[in-house]
Amino acid sequence: MKAARLVCKGCSAVHPLEALFACDRCFGPLEVGYDEVDAPVSRAAIEAGPPNLWRYAGFLPVAPPTHGLPVGRSPLVRADRLAAELGLACELYVKTETSNPTHSFKDRVVAVAAAKAVELGYEALACASTGNLAGATAAAAAALGLPAYIFVPADLEREKIVAAAAYGATVFAVDGSYDDVNRLCSELAYERPWAFVNVSMRAYYAEGSKTIALETAEDLGWRAPDRVVAPIASGSLYTKILQGFREGRAAGLVAPGPDPIMHGAQGEGCAPVATAFADGADHVVPVRPTGLAKSLAIGNPADGAFALDVARSTGGTIESAADDELVDGIRLVARTTGIFTETAGGVTAAVLRRLAERGEIGAGETVVAYITGDGLKTIDAVVPSVATIDVPADVDAVDAALAPAAVT
Repeated sequence: MKAARLVCKGCSAVHPLEALFACDRCFGPLEVGYDEVDAPVSRAAIEAGPPNLWRYAGFLPVAPPTHGLPVGRSPLVRADRLAAELGLACELYVKTETSNPTHSFKDRVVAVAAAKAVELGYEALACASTGNLAGATAAAAAALGLPAYIFVPADLEREKIVAAAAYGATVFAVDGSYDDVNRLCSELAYERPWAFVNVSMRAYYAEGSKTIALETAEDLGWRAPDRVVAPIASGSLYTKILQGFREGRAAGLVAPGPDPIMHGAQGEGCAPVATAFADGADHVVPVRPTGLAKSLAIGNPADGAFALDVARSTGGTIESAADDELVDGIRLVARTTGIFTETAGGVTAAVLRRLAERGEIGAGETVVAYITGDGLKTIDAVVPSVATIDVPADVDAVDAALAPAAVT
């Protein structure tokens, strides 16, 4: 495909391929529009391509850069022990994005946005972030030799703030929620000559998420799963996963078949899309975020209404999980797969458990749960639920501690 235009997702107005924040007619979000080309991409060409997301360059709105971080080709892990614990007779996989350079899926979207920013002549990267995007933007800028300006809520997990600053970025801790941060960056995007990856570059940035779906299909032998469980913050990742499967099928790469049933997950403290889904509404009412799942804490999600369409059109659901459920989900995934996820993955695991308990996942289905970030970034969330055994350096003390009466 060839990127040809930006198109408003609200009113379908057409705009040029520039750094634009929103539609100038209805203020709706923009997405990249493509023209088909005569030379289709073959499975063999992709499989022979680079071992990163740029093997899918034919689905992206910018040419592969000459340098940058190696992003993508994250593992698709067969999760038989997790399936067994949940009582599932399905083919369950966990797609873990923790192998990316800054240990989250945000490296994908930033890679595409940064490449487009350089193409458009920008000399600095910036972002509004709930955490993972801060590190991804800072790292990408460092690899490209560009300055980075990062804006985060002041109450963000300290690990994520420190990680962004470690790359040399200028980090602003803003007194307010993510939505306050995003409004500030929207204003700054008009004032500063910086490429805000998720504001002025958002249309290009969002396209990077499609590569998660294309990788999943490739690793499944070029077929889509029957069912997907993924977290929702702005709603962009969730909607782009489905778009990736659809575009792969339209290109003849992914085997014919129905769309995956799409299940979305939010934290109970910030669940505007899940609430709208439960209420049967066609719009999302903004909320003020609370709770442990700070990486999903977007109270006014830009793609919330489109996420509702995805869930309903595929026969899926969008649900929220309480803090105690997401912590249990983190520990469940860790002890059955060896993958330590952050709070967003805990929410995903909690919704997966709920689907299993309700009997919605059929025997023989192929199910993929998406783990979007590393648990080491949100370690405080699980500290209260874990314990150690204090012993002196003595074998008898260890034996005594392991005796049935001593183990609780």
